[in-house]
Amino acid sequence: MLEHIAQNTQGRDFVVGDLHGEYDQLMALLEEVQFDRTCDRLFAVGDLIDRGPDSMKCLALMREPWFFSVQGNHEAMAMKAMNGEMWHQWQENGGRWVLKENPPEVAALLKEAVAKMAIAYEIETGRGRVGIVHADPPLRWQVLETQSEDVKRQSLWSRKRYSKKLETPVEGIDAVIVGHTIVANPVMLGNVRYIDTGAFTSNKLTLEPLTHVLDLLAG
Repeated sequence: MLEHIAQNTQGRDFVVGDLHGEYDQLMALLEEVQFDRTCDRLFAVGDLIDRGPDSMKCLALMREPWFFSVQGNHEAMAMKAMNGEMWHQWQENGGRWVLKENPPEVAALLKEAVAKMAIAYEIETGRGRVGIVHADPPLRWQVLETQSEDVKRQSLWSRKRYSKKLETPVEGIDAVIVGHTIVANPVMLGNVRYIDTGAFTSNKLTLEPLTHVLDLLAG
């Protein structure tokens, strides 16, 4: 559930908010920062699919050695839908794109991509450890080492921290970056940074250096 990732000593690390099929927006941002696919890495906060125009292209990014994504609730929902559960819920929440694709191809790519997605990443930066989950992190980061279904559900679906504006820092990690909850601009609550700026409606996808959250906490 929690995957530890070593420091990138050869290039830069970036993090991007919920893609939701906005492949072209991502490519434009990578060009702006002169992303080097031979040594830089990109971490995503999940929800690669649904709502935007290019869900298949975004899913296929999981085949790239420089791209990493935690699982989002939309990937979890799609997996259940393709297995005969939550179909109506998926269709009502952006999954209608699948009707224009080849279902076996979608199912195969989705299964391949999700198999590579952790529920959470812990990334060593050389300046501190940055965690990534899709939705709410637990109050104690190490809880993610368990295989608890409750913790997994919280990590994929919960908005409790944001709805209650909880400033309590997550213990056991220097900073955490999340998506899931749409904000007009990235915002900090304690040591948790929210970077889903609703690219599929705002045309504003957020891409930041992974260590930017540590800069903000350092003041």
